[in-house]
Amino acid sequence: MLTGQIKQFWLESGCVYGYRKIHLDLRDTGQQCGVNRVLRLMKRAGIKAQVGYRSARARKGEASIVSPNRLQRQFNPDAPDKRWVTDITYIRTHEGWLYLAEVVDLFSRKVIGWSMQPRMTKDIVLKALLMAVWRRNPQKQVLVHSDQGSQYTSHEWQSLLKSHGLVRSMSRRGNCHDNAVAESVFRLLKRERIKKKIYGTREEARSDIFDYIEMFYNSKRRHGSGDQMPPTEYENQYYQRPGSVWIICGDFMCLSLSSFPTIY
Repeated sequence: MLTGQIKQFWLESGCVYGYRKIHLDLRDTGQQCGVNRVLRLMKRAGIKAQVGYRSARARKGEASIVSPNRLQRQFNPDAPDKRWVTDITYIRTHEGWLYLAEVVDLFSRKVIGWSMQPRMTKDIVLKALLMAVWRRNPQKQVLVHSDQGSQYTSHEWQSLLKSHGLVRSMSRRGNCHDNAVAESVFRLLKRERIKKKIYGTREEARSDIFDYIEMFYNSKRRHGSGDQMPPTEYENQYYQRPGSVWIICGDFMCLSLSSFPTIY
């Protein structure tokens, strides 16, 4: 029976969870068992976690001449909406490439803004940032960190940041570790979802990636940086602490605008 529950949680994770996260899922349901027992049962049943790849070695790189690296790899702020990171990746389909831009809150590792388009223009990063601003409605200045891609050095990007009171930060050229968290989220997406799929159309890929981000990654996937809680739960726990500030959203009082429906 326990092996059946283990397999169920493994399947619900998209066949990506290892024994530690599955043990936490079992514990949440009241199942009393040790983590080593879960490991033994998974090995016996041939259930394996998705394994990542070794990251590229850091390069010193040149200091950014577009904007200084204000983030300085400070990836663990003590509250939401203090530091956001953003990046772009691409997904192969039979119709051609689909490009994905994301904005991630470093506190919870939650994807708070995203955009997908068939071309990698500056509009893709502008739309992702606008979604993040609309969802979060930050009340204080937020640091937004990116690489030195042409989309992020455009006049439109800089103007959008300025108009919303956001502070620019950029990685040194050629150093992917300066934006390691944003790239880590993309690695998880590709390893846990895209690697297993062959997308016939861009719309098929878009639908599946939306499902991964909004229905699994943000709401269900446990993160070691968030006390093994999903990003949404980790943020909700923060706002339930005594003295936490609630955000007023129009005629409603809410914990976060991220609970509102996504606007396409």
